Amino acid sequence: MTGSQYQDARILAGECYCRAVRYEVADAFSYALNCHCSNCRRTTGSAFKPFAGIEYGQLRLVRGEDFRTIYGDDVTHDAHCGRCGSLLYSRVREGKWAHVAMGTLVDAPTIRPSAHIFVGSKAPWHVDDEATLTSPFGKGEPPQSV
Repeated sequence: MTGSQYQDARILAGECYCRAVRYEVADAFSYALNCHCSNCRRTTGSAFKPFAGIEYGQLRLVRGEDFRTIYGDDVTHDAHCGRCGSLLYSRVREGKWAHVAMGTLVDAPTIRPSAHIFVGSKAPWHVDDEATLTSPFGKGEPPQSV
């Protein structure tokens, strides 16, 4: 990782579902958002993509680069695990920034999403109310299948 402004930042680990691809990133994100655009919904398969933005040089693959699949070009793209399909990050803003998919972080970052964006294209089936957050089903951690 480069850049002296991040030298004191804690290093976070992240990985895909099957754990074939692993990365490290400085806990020095500039922003975090929940994106509801149709592209983010399609690439994650969910109602929105929680992501945290950081300069691309602060992200480093430490395992599984040969498993990584790139959708896009060398400058801007989505990086997925080619084995399990997990979206790891998107390279954006002329290739200078990474939007790290927060669900792939193993360690909890200090930043939290501060806003929902592109809510005009949010999924019509997505319900954002207290009742869905307090369901008695699904308490605890899911079983490990990998």
